[in-house]
Amino acid sequence: MSRTWTRRAIRAGAALLLTAVAAGCSGGGEEERAAPEESPSASREAEESPSPSPSPSPSPTPVDPVSIQALIDREHEGSDLRLGEVLARTDAYTRYAITYRANGLTISGIMNVPEGEGPFPAVVLAHGYIDPDEYNTGQGLMREQDLLAREGYIALHTDYRNHAGSDEDPDSEVHLRLGYTEDTIGAVLALRSSGLPEVDGDRIGLLGRSMGGGVVYNTMVVAPGLVDAAVVFAPVSARPADNLRQFGYSSPRLPDGSAPDPNTAAVEAEHGTPEENPEFWEGANPLHQVDRVTEPLLIHHGTADDVCPPAWSEEVATAFEEAGKDVRRLTYEGEGHTFFSQWPDSMQATTDFFAENLR
Repeated sequence: MSRTWTRRAIRAGAALLLTAVAAGCSGGGEEERAAPEESPSASREAEESPSPSPSPSPSPTPVDPVSIQALIDREHEGSDLRLGEVLARTDAYTRYAITYRANGLTISGIMNVPEGEGPFPAVVLAHGYIDPDEYNTGQGLMREQDLLAREGYIALHTDYRNHAGSDEDPDSEVHLRLGYTEDTIGAVLALRSSGLPEVDGDRIGLLGRSMGGGVVYNTMVVAPGLVDAAVVFAPVSARPADNLRQFGYSSPRLPDGSAPDPNTAAVEAEHGTPEENPEFWEGANPLHQVDRVTEPLLIHHGTADDVCPPAWSEEVATAFEEAGKDVRRLTYEGEGHTFFSQWPDSMQATTDFFAENLR
């Protein structure tokens, strides 16, 4: 069943509660006594005394601009999807360089468009961490891009800001890369508003790997109803604090636990460590608002993944289940972070999942 996301959820007004207040008097078998008459002077004093001013309402706690709530509160925009150079032609699809606009930035990427008569359902792909200085457009998830297009899906792979031909965002790292979530939401909106006859804007899914899995979690919470289904492979933790401890922010920490990476040092200088400022770090954890999610999620994780521990996916699945959400977690015995021998099985489960939900 298709869904349409309206960019900003409509908040229903709360119903007015009417409370009747009754004045009670004590019984105990005693006769009622008449209230004493009020003296004229007392009456004048009451009239002349000013009414007490109402106590001011407490100010709402301001929303940290680097938080999931700030992303929820923002009106997201995605538009101006442009097909550029043809990068490759195969028997099954044509591969294009693309750009689109997302919240004021131009973001580059690639798009595989199947051969044949559309419109085709689409999948937006969110890649894992690759050093932006070494990244080339469309890099990451190459196998998935190819297979999805051969299965009849438009595959739009976003480069994210600061990657390839995308605009620069100098605050991206210190803002915990939450901008990648904006870029992914923008990709879906740009697809939907593109007017391209090949695109079925009512059937769009998400697929993310590793760091991109975290982007998918954020997107599902920030923009419920945006897509029809989501899949993640070997995802990072939904808790940014876990990822900071595991990876530093762009490179492994030193054996003594210190952060050699300047980006990590900048993040901790701005926001404090998770131990120093837990409220900030939990504010970037989407699981606190998982009740907002409306789409099904499929999680793939190998038991031998020593990069992103399988326990991270277990925690997410449990949170979704406790919130009554549709989540499926598939584990692959002996499979590591990259997926090799069981990758075909995982992709068969993925295309079956999309076929079931992108109707």
